[in-house]
Amino acid sequence: MSLPIVEIDDRSGFCNGVVSAIRKAEEELDAGTRPLYCLGDIVHNSDEVDRLCAKGLVTISHADLEKISSANVLLRAHGEPPATYDTARRNNINIIDATCPVVLALQRRIKETYTTSPNTQIVIYGKSGHAEVIGLVGQTDYHAIVVENIDSLNRVDFNRDIALYSQTTMALDGFRAMIEEIKRRKAPHTSFTYHDTICRQVANRVDHLKRFASSHDVIIFVSGAKSSNGKVLYNECLSVNRASILVSNASSLNFEQLTGAGSIGICGATSTPRWLMEQVRDTVIQILTANHNQ
Repeated sequence: MSLPIVEIDDRSGFCNGVVSAIRKAEEELDAGTRPLYCLGDIVHNSDEVDRLCAKGLVTISHADLEKISSANVLLRAHGEPPATYDTARRNNINIIDATCPVVLALQRRIKETYTTSPNTQIVIYGKSGHAEVIGLVGQTDYHAIVVENIDSLNRVDFNRDIALYSQTTMALDGFRAMIEEIKRRKAPHTSFTYHDTICRQVANRVDHLKRFASSHDVIIFVSGAKSSNGKVLYNECLSVNRASILVSNASSLNFEQLTGAGSIGICGATSTPRWLMEQVRDTVIQILTANHNQ
């Protein structure tokens, strides 16, 4: 009996913003920039963070940023609020800005709305407490309202004008549902504008990923526990293939999970490095080969 086919999804892995941030970190480290601090995990994947830490990248918190001076600090792709830049100027910190261009453009749009339309409520569809969302809310002096689902719209005043934006990695279906619900509930005399700011590089993966997941007997989805995008994409796989397994790396894999599969697909989040998916693939092949030869 032949071994199952094992395939890595060619569209999974780092988005352009993450690729750029990691490249900037590696360039600085290769040039001898020491120490090189990163404000928060450079990507929501602990294996990739550990790899870069071994090269000399030091992850710090916002509280740490207040205490250091005359240092080199990399800002990750998620972006930062204006307060972070204020702290850097005050402490003579050299900022290496790796904010994703898509996120940066969104920050500017929100800032413009806040500045030019002070009476408009700015509502952001996103994950409360997510690094990108904190940066977006900071553009409004923290007045924007963050909504994660329809229930959280109860915090919005529907008798006032509303401008709706979205975190770049949210699901399009959820954003559309927000638009329709706000339209239904807003007072007739109010203005409602909405801005589809979801990154298409991320959003366009969903349909492809569903096709990939449905074309294999077993799906192994590789994602860090902190990845918001990973949770969304894994659930998309699960919706079309109940034999979808979520792992952070190869260490949790076993033969029982793979039993009876004729084909196995490996995919991941926008924060999942290619090398990690390849490591999972190699481990799967080792497990299958060992059991085949018994």
